[in-house]
Amino acid sequence: MIRVAVDAMGGDHAPAVVIEGAAQAVKERPLSIILVGQKNLLTQEIERLGAGSGHFIIQNATEVVGMDESPSEALKKKKDSSIRVTFEMVGQGRADAAVSAGNSGATLATASFVLGRLEGVERPAIAGVLPTLKGPTVMIDAGANVDCKPHHLLQFGIMGAVFSQGILGVSNPRVGLMSIGEEGAKGNLVVKKAHELFSASSLNFIGNVEGRDVFRGDVDVIVCDGFVGNVSLKLSEGLAEAISLMLRAEIEKSLLARAGYLLCSSAFRRFKKKVDYAEYGGAPLLGINGIGIIAHGRSCPKAIKNAILMAAEFVSQKLNEHLLSNVRNSGDLQALGRRQVVSDR
Repeated sequence: MIRVAVDAMGGDHAPAVVIEGAAQAVKERPLSIILVGQKNLLTQEIERLGAGSGHFIIQNATEVVGMDESPSEALKKKKDSSIRVTFEMVGQGRADAAVSAGNSGATLATASFVLGRLEGVERPAIAGVLPTLKGPTVMIDAGANVDCKPHHLLQFGIMGAVFSQGILGVSNPRVGLMSIGEEGAKGNLVVKKAHELFSASSLNFIGNVEGRDVFRGDVDVIVCDGFVGNVSLKLSEGLAEAISLMLRAEIEKSLLARAGYLLCSSAFRRFKKKVDYAEYGGAPLLGINGIGIIAHGRSCPKAIKNAILMAAEFVSQKLNEHLLSNVRNSGDLQALGRRQVVSDR
């Protein structure tokens, strides 16, 4: 049975929503869930929610990392935090995957420190999944690395392609580089140099893509630094929520509109499901030596459930083995390593 360690103290509404989400997950798939956090509090919450203590193992962790705390300070000073203990469970072989909706910076720093990186990976990256007109698209990096070098972006592209192929089932993922224009000469210096590396690689590189291209579905993997990726994801989430609220406001203005909504309610429900971040649960941190899922800080129980199920699926699909094999054997990176000093100047 797959064992998933869950940071029960992480997130804006922990531990209640985490416990609820974990309870929903075990109803959909046979899993061993290890809730990590302050044991007395978790026991009380499980009883209050009627979640069934028999479904979970509780691993005590005495400290909690606040959402606004410095990741480096948390890593240095809070050695018994729920985030750290969660990833230590994976590192010690007591769990197969880790999930946290806590401080994302601290989660990234802790996962990298505790588990280390896969051989050949310089920068772990967050792979966000976006709904498009033609199916899901991977955006990498979605927030782990604000400042990148050209070869980091190439490595993100390789990991994103493996993820798209192995998990999303895309046979030959089309990889695009986020920029301010389709022409290879456009963008900042890092993007321009990265374009050259991608063009010379064996990836199915289709060139630069602009922000307006993201949701068309004509590219399977969009590569960018973590600053651009995180802003893009949060902008997308905010836009989806705003559209839903604006539609509701317009529908409530007239009886005719309300009648029309009743006729189209199933279509609206399908649309809401497609753009709801909770459907994806979280984003995998690719490149660490283990399976780690970073969930949204304001995750609801449904999002936590899907993050746990995502983690279990990645274990089943042996995601890290595929990543390790592709990164280690990548002729693109081997060739790049021989000329790295020159290309980054």
